[in-house]
Amino acid sequence: MKFISIAIVLSFAIILLLSRTSYSLFQNSKLHIKTATFVSQSFELGPGSIGSKTFFNVEFPQGHVGIKSFDAELVDQEGNSIPSYETYLHHWFAIKYFQNITMSQDPKLQNPGDFSFQRNDGTCNANILPHYWGFGVESRGTTSNIPDPFAIEQGNPTKIPQGFEEKWLLNIMVIDTRGAQDKKGCTECRCDLMNLPNNFYNVTVDVHNQPLTTDYKGGIFCCQDNLQCKQIDGFQGPKRNVSLRYKISWVDWNKPQIPVKVYILDSTDRITLNGSEIIHDCQVNMLLKIEL
Repeated sequence: MKFISIAIVLSFAIILLLSRTSYSLFQNSKLHIKTATFVSQSFELGPGSIGSKTFFNVEFPQGHVGIKSFDAELVDQEGNSIPSYETYLHHWFAIKYFQNITMSQDPKLQNPGDFSFQRNDGTCNANILPHYWGFGVESRGTTSNIPDPFAIEQGNPTKIPQGFEEKWLLNIMVIDTRGAQDKKGCTECRCDLMNLPNNFYNVTVDVHNQPLTTDYKGGIFCCQDNLQCKQIDGFQGPKRNVSLRYKISWVDWNKPQIPVKVYILDSTDRITLNGSEIIHDCQVNMLLKIEL
């Protein structure tokens, strides 16, 4: 029993020493945190209109860094926050990708290997929920601070293929609910409330012009860029330019920092089996973000 007691005391002493060492390394870390605010490219919205945009090569901290927070909100052309009851931020996603430094700007001259998404560590299919940061309207007023000594590592030169650059894109979906007959249904992207170019309120195909299943009543496939949500007769309202303003805090990467992984889980995931292979058929309707 004496040897066991001594072992416990020594173990506790080592843990305490490590805790104090970790604290001494990071107690002044706030002095080293850098913060910058960026604004995405703007796009125009009118009453009831839907904007679904992807902006490549957005501004992002350069070099080998550890991201400590990433927060965003929707603003107008004057930089003012837009009320959620007027314009609904369905989602914004920040997605990392690698791009060949010699890639042509002409899509006809680009090769499939010139560009690749670098998804998070989640379980969904390759191109579903690949983002590192992203929320919906609930992102307003929330914080994503990551406590020391943890950070999300970015720009590690050993993980970037030779001849490629690490870049970021923003995917943004916004629904202007001014004048909407059914604001709740509009924000839920109900297919029977969305206006196609032929002025028929019932979306039946996705963005790739593929037919939707008969049981698909609403979701992102019915909230396509430039569609219109059903309006109150005679409603008039001005158009305005909107942007995503995002604030990032980071530190230069160093050895004491501990990298964390990002997992995006979908509560509507329909998990199936293909022999011994598990396939995560995510539906992208409800999201949960976990950082470990």
